[in-house]
Amino acid sequence: MAGHSKFKNIMHRKGRADSARSKLFSKLSREITVAAKQGLPDPAMNARLRLAVNNAKGESLPKDVIERAIKKASGGDAEAYEEIRYEGFGPGGVGVIVETLTDNRNRTAATVRSTFTKQGGNLGETGSVSFMWDRVGQIVYGPEAGSEDKVMEAAIEAGAEDVESDEDGHTIYTAFDGLSDVAAALEAALGPAKSTTLAWRPKALTPISGDAVATLMKLIEALEDDDDIQTVYSNADISAEDLEKLEG
Repeated sequence: MAGHSKFKNIMHRKGRADSARSKLFSKLSREITVAAKQGLPDPAMNARLRLAVNNAKGESLPKDVIERAIKKASGGDAEAYEEIRYEGFGPGGVGVIVETLTDNRNRTAATVRSTFTKQGGNLGETGSVSFMWDRVGQIVYGPEAGSEDKVMEAAIEAGAEDVESDEDGHTIYTAFDGLSDVAAALEAALGPAKSTTLAWRPKALTPISGDAVATLMKLIEALEDDDDIQTVYSNADISAEDLEKLEG
């Protein structure tokens, strides 16, 4: 198991800025409703719902909002959402995977295609990108969970496959079908995780630099800004120098 893996999956999440908070809450609520509608409305009896609720709590979604989202699933006014994955290429040939929850397939497809085109990308067919990625379990802890060595030791004991640690926290990877067991063992050792989910992890990264970095960020931000889009992944390998220029 690599201690501090250079194999970095750039996964962009909404919610870090205050202005994006309501959008993040909306997406978390939608995931809870879909999970509750697909199974029992009891987190103890519905693994997907349990994950959705835990992730919502990790982002400080209010308890009454969580309860309302679960209750909505059993009501007749709950929208029928579809889970659709889109795959494409951004600037410099970077692979991009977009996961959506939508009540209007045509609207979402048109939006995703238009966004890729406007931001210098190309939307591909299903499978055009994902074959270069692994479907894995991903468990995220903040830096307060402990030192890199402490988290690494807990991850090994829990049966995880890899750990990446930096100043922002710890990302622990598991086998696709081992997420639940590893998450439970880590919670016993480290406390509740910030998020626990199935994710896409690239088998290799695509280096980009210069203007392509800013263009890729615009593409990802535009995709994330759409209410139908839950998560965006890219396999971009961006140098620290280019990231500093972007942040500056």
